[in-house]
Amino acid sequence: MRPPQIGFPTLVQDFFLNRLIAQRGASARTVESYRDAFELLFAFTAQHTGKHPSDLRLADLDAPLVLDFLDHLETKRGNSIRTRNARLAAIHSFMRYAAIRDPASLPVAQRVLAIPTKRFDRPVLGYLTRDQVAAILDAPDRRTWTGHRDAVMFATLYNTGARVSEITGLRVRDVLLDRSTAVLLHGKGRKERVIPLWKSTARDLRDWLRRTKSGPDDPVFPNRAGAPLTRSGVRDRLDRAVATARHRCPSLEGKPVSPHTLRHTTAVHLLESGTDLAVIALWLGHASPSTTHQYLEADLAAKEAVLQRLDDPAPAKTRFRPGDRLLAFLETL
Repeated sequence: MRPPQIGFPTLVQDFFLNRLIAQRGASARTVESYRDAFELLFAFTAQHTGKHPSDLRLADLDAPLVLDFLDHLETKRGNSIRTRNARLAAIHSFMRYAAIRDPASLPVAQRVLAIPTKRFDRPVLGYLTRDQVAAILDAPDRRTWTGHRDAVMFATLYNTGARVSEITGLRVRDVLLDRSTAVLLHGKGRKERVIPLWKSTARDLRDWLRRTKSGPDDPVFPNRAGAPLTRSGVRDRLDRAVATARHRCPSLEGKPVSPHTLRHTTAVHLLESGTDLAVIALWLGHASPSTTHQYLEADLAAKEAVLQRLDDPAPAKTRFRPGDRLLAFLETL
């Protein structure tokens, strides 16, 4: 194999600046996700090779090291298989670009591209009851600045079914509180959608924005420094609210609750109210309505209603007859 014609640092920079941003027009969230994957990969590689990222060669990222890195994500960092597959997708995308940009890298790229994504079980989605949601929304202390922010943020999450990245990226200019009340969410793949607000949510947002006196480009839910809350920041604030809400609502004890749980809860409650699946798909910003079908699996009440409309197929009473001794013997094996 002839040596690569392009230095590794240049190849990585070209991948992000030319391939992702200039050519594909990837969203800021995609770029951030890929960036995080490479930062983790380079940190892992430095520990195992002793090389700084700028001193690496593409050959250092061969399939055995990438496989060790993926195992490290699951076993040491505790990442889920979904996260592991997302990191692998970023590496695959880079290797496909490297193989085209520098054909000398093709053997290494092919070996890495041969690493498959990992299959995983899809559990039934968890969601909250209306009493549990009410307990969480009432948990923050609105008399404090952070408590007021958290209460409005959780109410907006539940009202809109937004992803946590859509809430952290929400700007004041995206909140419409004049003649119509709605928020403009910037979702995956640069897709935007407008979600109407309940009167209570709109009132909460008016009070909050009046308190913060923020400009149009400022985040709706900032941290103390004025920057947007991070994903981990939202998760931490929700964990605190759930811990408080457990005193009022004991059914929350032992129940895992994440920002995405609120999104699932919005979808299931919309479904229970009789909303069509296609409308729920538009509400949540799903690329395909087929993604929304998972909420039918989670809606136990709808299944029980179907069951009640069916006759119980109880078997008819039959007279007991002893089975054949030889067949009975075989059944014991």
